[in-house]
Amino acid sequence: MTAIGTVTERSTRTSGKGRSTLLPTVVLVLGATYCVVPTLWILVAATKSPAELFSTATYLPSFGGGLVQNITDLSTYHGGIFWRWMLNSFLYAFVGGVLASAISAATGYALAKYSFRGRTVLFNVILSGVLLPQIVLAIPQYLLLSHVGLTDSYLGVILPQLFNPYGIYLSRIYAAAAVEDSILEAGRIDGASEFRLFWSVGLKLMVPGLITVFLLQFIVIWNNFLLPFVMVATDDKFPLTVGLYSLLRHGAAEASLYSLVITGTLLSVVPVIALFLSLQRYWRIDLVSGAVK
Repeated sequence: MTAIGTVTERSTRTSGKGRSTLLPTVVLVLGATYCVVPTLWILVAATKSPAELFSTATYLPSFGGGLVQNITDLSTYHGGIFWRWMLNSFLYAFVGGVLASAISAATGYALAKYSFRGRTVLFNVILSGVLLPQIVLAIPQYLLLSHVGLTDSYLGVILPQLFNPYGIYLSRIYAAAAVEDSILEAGRIDGASEFRLFWSVGLKLMVPGLITVFLLQFIVIWNNFLLPFVMVATDDKFPLTVGLYSLLRHGAAEASLYSLVITGTLLSVVPVIALFLSLQRYWRIDLVSGAVK
């Protein structure tokens, strides 16, 4: 009887545990479906010619060479301006991501490793910037930069995105955990300056965290629409977001341009995926313990 009771109790626990994990699993599946379905639609729609886009089943791809033709038409549209938009987006996102990561690293390292008056207040003020929607800042930033003549320029898009409160927060947390005080003290005993400690020790130990900061900032700038829409008025300085939007507006009068917009949207995702896959190898969990050893 004891053995039977034990088996019954175990089966009850197992069934209860199965029911308790069912709801989270269903929620995760629904969330994944919500994210995957639009991407799947773009992938399928990009394979269709303008004539097939509205006349065939939504999620049935076309194998008539529509994707190649769409890419060719997109590449020749207005002298290949799409690839200029792609280059602009990469310039904005890469330069802005690198500089923002450097500023976040220096600020986070200083807040984590140095004690000075007002450090907590300063960190709280910076952290409050995370709660401030970027859409609120677009118009003030435009007015400020217009006074110094930086609107409709590459700097006008890059400069407002160099200060990343969330990146500073992540850098401070990672610096506090990754950069051991014992390593810094050993460097000071050897006569290293504070800048040398930050450059040669702190940055190297913070690389996995900074890769995350760079990737997040790159994606934010790559997907940013409002700031370049407000700042830039010349077509050849548009990023992909604004360029595809202008192409979509023209598509209201010329339906064939919808296929080009969809194909351009598909191509715009490729660099982000490639960047993510190429940078994930830099994420290491045991980097600090290896350095201490």
